[in-house]
Amino acid sequence: MAAPRTPRGAWIEQGLRALSAGGPDAVRVEVLAKSLGVTKGGFYGYFADRYALLAEMLKVWEHEVTDEIIGRVEAAGGDARQRLTRLRAIIDSGAGLLTDFSTDLAIREWARRDPAVAARLRRVDNRRLDYLRALYREFCPDEDEVEVRSLISYSLWITSHLIAADNGTRDPAEVRQLIRERFMA
Repeated sequence: MAAPRTPRGAWIEQGLRALSAGGPDAVRVEVLAKSLGVTKGGFYGYFADRYALLAEMLKVWEHEVTDEIIGRVEAAGGDARQRLTRLRAIIDSGAGLLTDFSTDLAIREWARRDPAVAARLRRVDNRRLDYLRALYREFCPDEDEVEVRSLISYSLWITSHLIAADNGTRDPAEVRQLIRERFMA
């Protein structure tokens, strides 16, 4: 009896882990096969080559960080403030997500060297910002304010993972709560 094939999704998931840990150069068929405990032969049943895997990884990442997250937020309903709170909770927890912020960072770094990846990243950033604008617009009538809140919220999400500074005498969670309250007003 032949051993079951390694699922296609397992190759993509392992590729995303490798990308997160070491960038696109770390995504190597031999290394992925070893980490999955299989031979690389099964890989070629799903992908023509490493570049096909990289393209599929980007597709999965884009879908997960836009369509899936937005779908989860919208499915639970509520007003815009409730949905913004839920969005933040989903992003902060990473619950049920294949990718995490380290994947985002790896893709941002990759995009600096690859115009096709940069185009995809731009599409993702635009989609995320458009969603934030739509939510803020529901309770904020001033378009300038909508733009400011959207960009600052998104920028804080991206950079909060990079800032190592202390928050003075305040607990970081307290500061995040103050920021949420300010933007929900």
